[in-house]
This record gives sequence, structure tokens and C-alpha cells, in this order.
Amino acid sequence: MPAAFFGHGNPMNALETNRYTEAWRTFGRSVPRPRAILVVSAHWYINATAVTAMPQPRTIHDFYGFPKRLFDVQYEAPGLPELADEIADVVHPMWVGADIDSWGIDHGTWSVLVHAFPDADIPVVQLSINADKPFDYHFELGAKLAPLRRRGVLIVASGNVVHNLRGMDRSLTDTGYDWAKRFDEQAEQLMLDHPTAVTRLDEHRDFAHAVPTPDHFIPLLYLAGLAGEAGDRPTDVLIHGYAYGSLSMTAYTLDLPCPQAATASSGAAADLPVAVPPDNSNL
Repeated sequence: MPAAFFGHGNPMNALETNRYTEAWRTFGRSVPRPRAILVVSAHWYINATAVTAMPQPRTIHDFYGFPKRLFDVQYEAPGLPELADEIADVVHPMWVGADIDSWGIDHGTWSVLVHAFPDADIPVVQLSINADKPFDYHFELGAKLAPLRRRGVLIVASGNVVHNLRGMDRSLTDTGYDWAKRFDEQAEQLMLDHPTAVTRLDEHRDFAHAVPTPDHFIPLLYLAGLAGEAGDRPTDVLIHGYAYGSLSMTAYTLDLPCPQAATASSGAAADLPVAVPPDNSNL
């Protein structure tokens, strides 16, 4: 199976059609049908490494201040409890716990999958991001997941390479600040040439602005780890762009070029509601 990283941005993208959601749909139509989808989402950021292991994960609306129609979205994909044991086996001696009741499918996952796999008929399992671990841990864990690709599991990481909510400017709907572009372009160069080098992006002069918190950047390390396990294999750009100055919407694929997605029609990412400041809405 291929693998991918999605810049998911604003959860309102789940309800709209724009060039990013069109690219996500192109991706979903391009991949072989997976046995299951394993997602590393920026929004399950806890002090442990765990996987969901319930037969029917709930749809989690982990945000505030958005319209009711977004809270009405239900992504009713089944789970795959036995995949938790497989994951624990392939990543040994790293420890991964099984979560049978506390989490489910959060918006970092379903806001993309409603476009990529709208029928919600493929089992979905989430892997948490362990907030206590350094970048190298996440890179290594991503590499250890590689055998699952040979067992029909589509591995998807969902975050944003640049994610600074306090820096957002609502008037900059389809562009990025200079510092955001510098950081995102350096990340893209590495992902296209030597993905294993992205673990050193914390040395970039714009890192503090681009990654004020690591939760949305870390998912990229999982795709980089998979690329590294494949011999530092270059990835392909699925789509790239910016939203509100300080969000990168860039997405990458591994072993699945989608050139038609990279040239998708113009159009900004979804608008934000005005009721709640972005940094208080758990974007």
C-alpha cells in the first residue's frame, strides 16, 4: 500500500469542495482498496503511545465555535481491533497500548477521509502521538510500521507542516507569510529529495514560528520514517498551498504519484467561523 501525509487545516474543509479536498478525493480514488486505514492524527496528542481497538469507533468533534452542521458529521467507519495486536507486534520492543473506549475518529482523520473515502466502509484505526517523546522516536516508530503496508494497511499521517494559530490572518485566505513559505519550501525540498532529513528541521531559522507546538508537525515524521525504511525514497507532492498566512496545506504521498492532484483547480481552503479565535477552538 502507499502512504501519505495530509495538511488538513480547518475542519470546515470536511463540508466544502476546494482544491485541497479535490486532491484528497483524487488520492482516495487512486489507491488500491485497503484492508484498513491507520491514521496518525495531530489531534490525538497524549502522554502515551496507543491505538484504537474498538469495533465501532465514535466520531469525535474535538473543536468549539463551529456551525452545527459540522457537529452533525458522523464518519461511521468500523474499527479493526485485531490490528492493535499487529501494530504492537511490528513495533516491538516499543510499547503500544490498546485503547478500547476513550478515543475514536477525530477531525484530523475524518475531515480528510470524508473526501478520500466517503463511503466510510474501510476500517479505521488511529495511532496516538506520544507527547513525551522526541522527534527521533516518532521517525523510528513510523519506520517500524512499514510491514503493515505489505499487509494491506494504508498508513496516513494528518497534521500541518506549518501550524501557527496565533499568527493567522483571516484576510490571507490563500497565501503564506514569508517565514511560513521558507519553512514549508525547505520541508518540501527534503521530502522530495531526502525525507529522512526532516528530523533536522528543528534547526531551521523559522522553526519557532512555523512549529510553536509540535503536535501538527510530528505526523510528517511518520511518513518520513516510512520513506526512510524504503531506502530514503523520495515522496511526491499531492497538493501544496497555504491558508491564513500561517498554515501550510501541503500534502505528500509515498509510492503513489498523483500529478493530476498537484495541478488541481484554484480555490482557497475553507473559511473559518468568526465566533471563536482559532487558538481557542482546538483546530
